[in-house]
Parts: sequence; structure tokens; C-alpha cells
Amino acid sequence: MSGKAVIGGVGMVKFTKPGTSDPYQVMGANAIKLALKDAGLEPEAIQQAYASYIYGDSACGQGAFYSVKQTGVPVFNVNNNCASGSSAIFMARQAVESGQVDCALAFGFEQMGKGALGTAWPDRYNPVAKAFEALIALRGSVNPGPPTGVMFGTAALEYMEKYDAKNELFAEVAVKTRKHAGKNPYALFTDELTVDDVMNSPVMMEPNLHRLMCCPPTCGAAAVVVMSEEFAKKNGISRLVKIAGQGMASDSEAMSTSALSVVGQDMTRRASDAAYEAASLGPEDAQVVELHDCFTPNEVFTYEGLGLCGEGEATKYVDEGSNTYGGKHVVNPSGGLMSKGHPIGATGVAQSVELVWHLRGDAEARQVEGAKVALQHNIGVPGACVVTVYQAH
Repeated sequence: MSGKAVIGGVGMVKFTKPGTSDPYQVMGANAIKLALKDAGLEPEAIQQAYASYIYGDSACGQGAFYSVKQTGVPVFNVNNNCASGSSAIFMARQAVESGQVDCALAFGFEQMGKGALGTAWPDRYNPVAKAFEALIALRGSVNPGPPTGVMFGTAALEYMEKYDAKNELFAEVAVKTRKHAGKNPYALFTDELTVDDVMNSPVMMEPNLHRLMCCPPTCGAAAVVVMSEEFAKKNGISRLVKIAGQGMASDSEAMSTSALSVVGQDMTRRASDAAYEAASLGPEDAQVVELHDCFTPNEVFTYEGLGLCGEGEATKYVDEGSNTYGGKHVVNPSGGLMSKGHPIGATGVAQSVELVWHLRGDAEARQVEGAKVALQHNIGVPGACVVTVYQAH
């Protein structure tokens, strides 16, 4: 067994609106080239590659990697819903830490269409049905709306009922996130918002989920080079970030007990517990967090799932400014999925790139000063949550 894996190179292209991006293989290749350049490596240094995407034919990973160079190494295609990107990093880390390879590549890309997410295969069983079955069993019925919006909007209703929270809480998170995005040249949406802007935007699911609480579909790509410390030393790579701990979970029977667990709060708790144990660090040690805010209610749920605050304490956490600069943690300094965009296969990898930049002191105007420990949360519903603890090397 090797020691802890480290990230020695990162790259990302700016996300764009659907219909305006380069083809997926161009975006993917450009992100890979940036990560290799950052590490000071040639393509031949990569011994295995893990490609993350969900909208595309089989072997799109090869399509993107071959656009850099056909080196003959194994290329694995990873489709794990919205957690695909961090799943690819998880697999690359395992390959390095097991000693199977010294240097692996995790990259993600997505060329998305406009509008809400839908199924590409209407003629067969959709695993999302399990989530809706659980919601209906719990609540009797669900309000109409786009499928993902219904899942997270229903969970938001449960949270509000359980903890006497106000819908404005989710709007305040959107305001914070957009303010952060204004400092990020990679963010797609940078105009500041007010709570009134959010609350007056169109309703996606009655009565509580507004459009400006929902992330947009976007296109983009990102890549990270994962390696052993020995490989980094041999190749003169010194600007490293350690993958201190990582945990991954899928749905358990807890899904049937709560709408919050339907959208992943239970998975988040189990994955974060595993990551903290592996890293010998906890949420109190992190200065910067990139978490999966596909909907601003999910950011709120995740504060508690990750242990950034106690159960039912998210309103206090937000009111005290604990989720932004000057507070306990800076959450989604990139602007998150809400403002930077959510090209699904690229999302988890892009979160990692952002955190590496902060831990290396490269995040420019949005830099979290003194960042030594970073926390990443990437989730797919149904079925996957990856939590990663990074540490400055």
C-alpha cells in the first residue's frame, strides 16, 4: 500500500450555457491539457484515466482523452449521476493509494441541453422512481414540478415544518452564493441578487421552490492529476494538495424515513463520517467548503449533514454569517452550482479544482486566507455521495 494520494495538477474551462459550448471532446481535452501543464507533465505520464459524464454515448471518455493523445492506457468511463466527478476522483485515488499506478487522471465534462433534467431512456425503469415512491409513501402526494425540483422542494417543505424555518432562508443562501460568484472569473452568473429577487422569481414547485433557488444546466469540463508523493518528488512537482480522507455512500433504508434522506442527507452523514475518520480531521478544521447546491435548500440540508452546524441550526448559521467570509467556513466561494453552473460530469472535478486553488493560495480575489483544510461534498440522487477532505501539503 502507498501513502496518501496527492493532487499535483488541476485545470478547468469556463462553464457556458447550453448551445454555446465547444463539443464535449474539445472541452474535456482542454481541461486535461491545462491540468497536465499545471503539473508539468506530458500525457504519457498518465497511467490510468477516469472520465466522468452522464449525457453521452459509451466511451465518450476515450473521445476526450484521445483528443489529447492516444497513449494506450486504460480509460474508465464513470456515470454516477451528479456525483460522477467526485466518483472519478475516488477511483483515481484508490488506484494510486493501492499502488496499482503512480499517476492517474480524473476528468469530467458535460455537453448539456436546455431546460430541466429528464430521462434519456423512457422505455425502461428509471432509478429515480425509488425516490418518488419514498416521497409519496412519506407524504401521501407531491406537488407538481420538474422531477428534481419536486424532490428537493419536498425536502425543503419537510425541513421548514420540522425546524420552523422560513423559505427566505433558502433565498438568503442564493444571495450569498451569487455574491461569492462575483469574484470568480469562472462563474457563469455574477450579478448580485436580493432576497426579494429570489422570492419574486417564478415558482418551480408550489409553494416554496423558486427559479433562483435552482441551479442552471451548463456545459463545461475540469481535470485533476492524482499521484503518489513519490511520483511527485521524482518529477519535481512541489505544489501539492493531499487527499487526506474520502468517504462514499449510497442510499440505505433510511431513504424511506425522511424526505431529507431521499435527497441525500443520510448519505452525506455517512460519507462525511468516513472521510473525517480517514483524515483524522473534522468539519471544525475546514476553512473552505465546496458543497453540492443543486438547489439552495440542499445547501442548507448539507450544512447539517456535514456537521458544519448542528441539526436544525442552519437558520442561525446563516444569520450569523458563518457560511461566508469572516465566518466559521466559506461555503462555495466559487459561486457553487447555483452561479458557476452544473455541467454534471464536470461538477465534482470542478469543486476539487476550486479547493486546490484555495489550498495553494491561487484563488485570487476569492481566496480564503489561511486555508489549510478544505471540504468537498458532491451528491447524486438517487444513489451516491462523495465527501473529500483536502489538506495543504
